[in-house]
Amino acid sequence: MTITIEEPQLEIAVEEKGENPSDPKELLLDGGFVVPDSNAFGKTFRNYDAESERKKTVEEFYRVNHINQTYDFVKKMREEKYGKLNRVEMSIWESIELLNEFVDESDPDLDEPQIEHLLQTAEAIRKDYPNEDWLHLTGLIHDLGKVLLHKSFGELPQWAVVGDTFPVGCGFDECNVHHKYFKENPDYNNPKYNTKFGVYSEGCGLDNVLMSWGHDDYMYLVAKENKTTLPSAALFIIRYHSFYPLHKHGAYEYLMNEEDKENLKWLHVFNKYDLYSKSKVRIDVEKVKPYYLSLIEKYFPAKLRW
Repeated sequence: MTITIEEPQLEIAVEEKGENPSDPKELLLDGGFVVPDSNAFGKTFRNYDAESERKKTVEEFYRVNHINQTYDFVKKMREEKYGKLNRVEMSIWESIELLNEFVDESDPDLDEPQIEHLLQTAEAIRKDYPNEDWLHLTGLIHDLGKVLLHKSFGELPQWAVVGDTFPVGCGFDECNVHHKYFKENPDYNNPKYNTKFGVYSEGCGLDNVLMSWGHDDYMYLVAKENKTTLPSAALFIIRYHSFYPLHKHGAYEYLMNEEDKENLKWLHVFNKYDLYSKSKVRIDVEKVKPYYLSLIEKYFPAKLRW
């Protein structure tokens, strides 16, 4: 199968990359991955105020998301609904094919099926980081938790699956997109949850922090509990790639430990591809599929519990 869309030129010229995932070299954008000037709608990336056909849909998404993503809701989803991973058994590639049916309502940059974005991300990383196969695979699977939208997974509403993520159980930082809607969240006025640290402590580590529920946290649980051999940096990317308040604005850094700080370096590298690959790139799925199947076999069991 060939996905046919317009193709910007990708010119590759990169510096030598570190072999150790804990020691990434700085990504070269000048002469390396060519950053498109605009998203699929001709606007700047992540511009939530730009007038576009998606603006009202995106803002309404965040209104509902910010009202409903409470500490108790996240605990229920993690512990009672999905943490047991007892819904479906399927392979990584089967989950990729499920995503063909969905478009992310929270995303102001993209209105195409998810498989296109996954392959764009993975292939762009592969060109610039040819020796980091774990990072290629991470690019491919980072959004697979969006299967939560499928009827086999309870057909969750989009506000409980996609969108920028943030910690619950502590104060909502003002850099969160559409922050004003948090005022209707029950945790906003709860003194247990609305202080800087809330139920956490300084340097406690993000592993000990509950994040708003969605595809990031779910895929993190799926990968971890199915004993993936991907490095910790990959799991960090999967869980926090939508945590824009942290990796774009530096918010909530006081909750991080030293391992988080090292892994954040790789998330900064990854995010450039995750965001800027949301453009019109031609991908021959059947041509690249054998390579990614080999990586899946290397790092995951044949069937996973979801």
